[in-house]
Amino acid sequence: MCLAVPGRVLDIEERDGTRMATVDFGGVVKEVCLEYLPDLQVGEYAIVHVGFALQRLNEESARQTLELFAELGLLQEEFGDAWEMAATEAGVDPVEEVRNQ
Repeated sequence: MCLAVPGRVLDIEERDGTRMATVDFGGVVKEVCLEYLPDLQVGEYAIVHVGFALQRLNEESARQTLELFAELGLLQEEFGDAWEMAATEAGVDPVEEVRNQ
């Protein structure tokens, strides 16, 4: 699944003529393109889909959405480790597997 997830802009820089931001998605930090929201500022929230900030969002809406996604396990699904998730779905505890090796 590929969600549009709210995130908070931590910093902004220009890279090869493209405005990019470091964005915090409830503890997961990713690089995001700001070309669709050129006036977005540090500290503001935006909905991000496939690496592009698409729409400005107020802080309360962003927090509520992130909390709901976390409760539903969608943040782990979107940002989690693919190997760990596959092991868990297969009924294997990945931490225990590492210990037994």
